[in-house]
Amino acid sequence: MKNLIVVAIMFLSLNSIAQENKNQLADGLIEYEDLFNSSMDKDVECYRIPAIVTAPNGDLIAAIDERVPNCGDLKWSKDINIIMRRSSDNGKTWTPIETVIDFPFGQSASDPSMIVDAITQEIFLFYNYMDLDKELNVYYLHVMKSSDNGKTWSKPEDITSQIAKPEWHKDFKFITSGRGIQTSKGKLLHCMVNLNSGMHLFASDDHGKSWYFIDTPISPADESKVIELVDGSWMVNARANGKGMRYVHVSLDEGKTWETRAEEQLIDPGCNGSIIRYTSIVDGYKKNRLLFSNAKMKKGRKNMTVRVSYDEGKTWTDGRTIYTGGSAYSSLTVLENGDIGLFFEQDDYKKNPFVSFSLEWLTFGDDKYISLEN
Repeated sequence: MKNLIVVAIMFLSLNSIAQENKNQLADGLIEYEDLFNSSMDKDVECYRIPAIVTAPNGDLIAAIDERVPNCGDLKWSKDINIIMRRSSDNGKTWTPIETVIDFPFGQSASDPSMIVDAITQEIFLFYNYMDLDKELNVYYLHVMKSSDNGKTWSKPEDITSQIAKPEWHKDFKFITSGRGIQTSKGKLLHCMVNLNSGMHLFASDDHGKSWYFIDTPISPADESKVIELVDGSWMVNARANGKGMRYVHVSLDEGKTWETRAEEQLIDPGCNGSIIRYTSIVDGYKKNRLLFSNAKMKKGRKNMTVRVSYDEGKTWTDGRTIYTGGSAYSSLTVLENGDIGLFFEQDDYKKNPFVSFSLEWLTFGDDKYISLEN
């Protein structure tokens, strides 16, 4: 009888937790799919660091760390692999987990990020690499390429010497997870952090054949995202630990100089966020729109929220909360049908769901997406 009572209590407790988690999730989402969670494989401790992009053919590609022996970051784990899932129907269904890179034990790959080249129709996948047995605490920066919308990938290329200074060999440096961009001029642009000397941008002018480093440090800036504004300037939205808010850096001269401001509207607990362009007048839409996601708190990683800016990041809406519970890193993308996709860490990294929603839902009916075809 005692055993039955214990089982009953456990069942009720689990149901209560499940109901509590459900109550913390916003109503009205189009899709919700937990893509990677700690119960999927008993041999994997956790999945962390989500990154999502929309491929040239409209497929969604969601990449993440598979952290096998423990949930620690790169220098604390001898077995981290990059894995992914793909969707060809705007997130309704997903492929089984596919392994992109899996080095021998002792070598790890972490922090995936991607750039889609709309001109060549290629996708670049970046990650940080370490051989913990031979060169503990030495970070290398790698890239792979796909020419078939993420179905297959080229062999890893070490671009550390192209985008980092030789004297940084033993510095704590890493390419920011999530995504980089392609500018209106075709340049591929991404963020790389050196915790000793600041955040820097790196770029390619030849569609990824070669990469170069822009030697202007940006601070305060930990994990950051870069976007291009409609006037051609660059804006970096940065994590700034201990500040309780994001910091924004704007360059009018392609990264040679920067103007910095504290972004008090965007409170932040010191966590990786995501910022992307949704529409621009330059492309033929009626409005300029930027999207931003983060754990909307000054302290504590919870309250995953997505906001909209209609004036190129000068002001932001209060946004709409997607999940009020534990939330950390996030990655945004625009779906082929104009809906918005968000891939984020939930509940102390136990879950990594993909959710989608319309612009109309996000703005409580105040704004609606109209495709260029209409």
